[in-house]
Amino acid sequence: MFSVFCWPWRRCSPARWYSERARTGLSFTCEVDMSKTIIEVDDVTMRFRMNSDRIMSLKEFVTTAIRGKLEYQEFTALDHVSFQVKRGETLGLIGRNWAGKSTLLKVISGILKPTSGSVICRGNIVPMLELGSGFDFDLTGRENIFLNGAILGYSEAFLKAKYDEIVEFSELGAFIETPIRNYSSGMLARLAFSVATMVQPEVLIVDEILAVGDAAFQEKSKKRMLELMGGGTTVPFVSHSLEQVREMCGRVIWLEKGRVRMEGKTEAVCDEYMLFSPFRRFSQGYLDSFLRMPYTVEINPGRRR
Repeated sequence: MFSVFCWPWRRCSPARWYSERARTGLSFTCEVDMSKTIIEVDDVTMRFRMNSDRIMSLKEFVTTAIRGKLEYQEFTALDHVSFQVKRGETLGLIGRNWAGKSTLLKVISGILKPTSGSVICRGNIVPMLELGSGFDFDLTGRENIFLNGAILGYSEAFLKAKYDEIVEFSELGAFIETPIRNYSSGMLARLAFSVATMVQPEVLIVDEILAVGDAAFQEKSKKRMLELMGGGTTVPFVSHSLEQVREMCGRVIWLEKGRVRMEGKTEAVCDEYMLFSPFRRFSQGYLDSFLRMPYTVEINPGRRR
């Protein structure tokens, strides 16, 4: 249990809460149940059709479909995945590439509709899935703050009140007036993270974005994430850095070929994942084979004739 300021007689968005609090100077305290389930993923399966024909136009697609010669392969990205996430919990998702981690986050955020199964997410969602999503690359950083903030549901007045805080956290300085097409990936990550975390979202979805940027900003982002988690924000977190997962997550799900291979406490799942790592198995097998190789040693062999 923890205490937050809120309006007790109605549910309001974070932007409205901040603006009302600034206008009135009043605050109320209520108890939020940390045991409440925020995310429910129930038997979710996600399949994609991969077209094997090189169809370049809609006309060609229609004529091929009419002739019954449309060929495709079905790829299962998620296969009967189920789990729950409590309020304030940081859930780590690990696994190799193409295991289904990013697809799962897109299903949770509502970007993709699952082929079967259901997803229930309670609260406002701030997804940080891909660098540049929600941005216009022809606009400046300042203009994109208002654009991206509007997409997330914040009012212009609220964004103006938080503008200086966003710029200060991003540390972009004079580059905030530069079109973001000239930004590096690290600068984009700074801007996206600063806008997304300027308030306390109920669900913050993070997909590898903390892996971009310099070490100082990564550390700054971790601290901000820990603040959000301490305030009750629920965070599904994808990363290939097991060090980050061990540091920030209390529970981990290991996905393998779209299925939940293991779920449990962070240390146990990460240790098992490391043992399963193909590179570790290859290197260990190579070392064992090398040690078992027969060899002979000649002492004072003399001159060969």
